[in-house]
Amino acid sequence: MKDRTEPPPVVHLRVPTEEDALAWHRLFDHPEVMEFHGGASAEHSVYEELTARQRRHDAERGFCFWTLVDERGDAIGFTGAQPWPHEEFGPVGEIEIGWRLGREYWGRGYVTAAARTTLERVRAAGIGRVVAMVRPENTRSVAVIRRLGMAQAETYTSKVSGVEAHCYRLAL
Repeated sequence: MKDRTEPPPVVHLRVPTEEDALAWHRLFDHPEVMEFHGGASAEHSVYEELTARQRRHDAERGFCFWTLVDERGDAIGFTGAQPWPHEEFGPVGEIEIGWRLGREYWGRGYVTAAARTTLERVRAAGIGRVVAMVRPENTRSVAVIRRLGMAQAETYTSKVSGVEAHCYRLAL
């Protein structure tokens, strides 16, 4: 666990490259990382599509889920913002912030630092409010959300999976 008296880690965010699809696939191939994202590792092709979609978001909107890079220049996960991707439930039409980090990088403050950078970039792109969707039992993400000053606004239940998620909002 990171000593909370230390300064936040240095983080860099970059638009995902084609090579990042493989890095994300490798980083997220861990049951704890995927616990709140379907439970199982996704196929490499899922990350190829996801990184391609994020490059489009960045080109069209000025923000996306960026690859999170550590002090050494290694990809360690992603953080950023995108339009809420589901039409059947949730905060349809809103901008969602989110993150996912390789298991070996948990507890070091990377996500909180990167999420704060995300909020600055999204605000600079003209977005006035963001949401974060999280399952209530995902206590690590809930802690980050609270550090960002977000407030719980609504609860949604997926019509497909029956999974409940809390929607947090933050005015920028």
